[in-house]
Amino acid sequence: MPRPAPAPPSAWRAELTETRRLALPVVAVQVGVMLMGVVDTMMVGRLGAVPLAAVALGSLYVYNVTALASGTLLALDPVVAQAARAPDARGVASGVQRGAVLALLLALPTALAMLPAAAVLRALGQPEEVVVPAARFVALSMPGVPAMLGFVVLRQTLQAMHETRAIVATIVLANLVNLILDWMLIFGRLGAPALGTDGTAAATTVARWTMLLALLATAWPKLRPTLVPWRRDAARETGLARLARVGAPIGLQQFLEYSAFGAVGLLVGHLGAVAMAGHQATINLASLTYMVPLGVGAAAAARVGRAVGAGDAAAAGRAAPAARTWGIGFMAVSAAVLLAAPRALARLYTPDPAVIAVTAALIPLAGVFQVFDGLQVVSLGVLRGLGDTRAPMVINIVGFWLIGIPTGVWLGLSRGMGPAGLWIGLVVGLAATGVVLGARVRNRLRGEVRRLVA
Repeated sequence: MPRPAPAPPSAWRAELTETRRLALPVVAVQVGVMLMGVVDTMMVGRLGAVPLAAVALGSLYVYNVTALASGTLLALDPVVAQAARAPDARGVASGVQRGAVLALLLALPTALAMLPAAAVLRALGQPEEVVVPAARFVALSMPGVPAMLGFVVLRQTLQAMHETRAIVATIVLANLVNLILDWMLIFGRLGAPALGTDGTAAATTVARWTMLLALLATAWPKLRPTLVPWRRDAARETGLARLARVGAPIGLQQFLEYSAFGAVGLLVGHLGAVAMAGHQATINLASLTYMVPLGVGAAAAARVGRAVGAGDAAAAGRAAPAARTWGIGFMAVSAAVLLAAPRALARLYTPDPAVIAVTAALIPLAGVFQVFDGLQVVSLGVLRGLGDTRAPMVINIVGFWLIGIPTGVWLGLSRGMGPAGLWIGLVVGLAATGVVLGARVRNRLRGEVRRLVA
């Protein structure tokens, strides 16, 4: 596609409206997924600092282990979106079915990677009082891995086709299931055993299977043409390899980002259960606000991908700034809230005065990186829609691992600033990553972009 001419104001307003229309349900889905973790954290926080730290550490392990697989499946964003708009029904079906096969292939090694959780956490120097319940949390999360990856395939497919109602309804149902089971299994209500942190993991696993099965049932009329008839070449090595080549850099980029936050969590863990609990509450809150620009970025991937599939460079050029407007605009408001009321927000997670003190000190730092976080995740969505997956991976490595983590270690450990110093490193890494990714988007949209065929 050649470089587009500047868009008239009416086209720009229309793109803002269309982006908002698609982004709102996608954001609702992302917030809903994260809300399950927020509910888990708030409920377990009532049991004390050690259970809260255990769920933090267990969740950290699970998210990092699953990030590579779930991120790889995001290759469906450009593949399905571009094929759907081309229009190429055969290309859509091939992409979805290969995504399903890839999810099955990734599920087993991903689940098996959870087995050595206790040994890994001990090797990383985490407190024994936290390691034991954290390892049980991870073990109880293993059965939910196939459901989680299957849900990603269906969700990305429907989002790429601009079909989101069934996903929203499914997430609402899953949250209700998770809330009820948390209440029953953590505290022993309605005759259920009081399992504490184990109850949290069990509730989440059931909720994940609810998400997969409910979405497949409610969206079957839309999904059926992509899954029936099953194509003989769906499991062919060449097709799977092409899809994996598109998705692997996304998965690695997502893994590197998650593991950077995970590394900070592990470093905070060395400072004790109270510090870890405060870190978990803060990262949980920051992750909740992050779901909004993450949803906008997913909408941007679909909008840009469909524009590329249609050969409409002008539409692709409008979709990127429209997504940035919504994503960064929300994060600016979020930053103001986090900076204004850190102690009140901390009390939502725990009544423990020591944990409140740590959390209230970290929340303003989370507020500082909100805008940069919005910029980087929306830019990632735009680049994914263009089929540009390798450069963002490199930018992520440099921003988080060569700039952010070393800065945090120096300030937090060498200079004695503790958790706050480690979080300042995250701010610096996010700022560097966001600015460079934003520049990458501008440069890519100035050049020629072509449909990605996998």
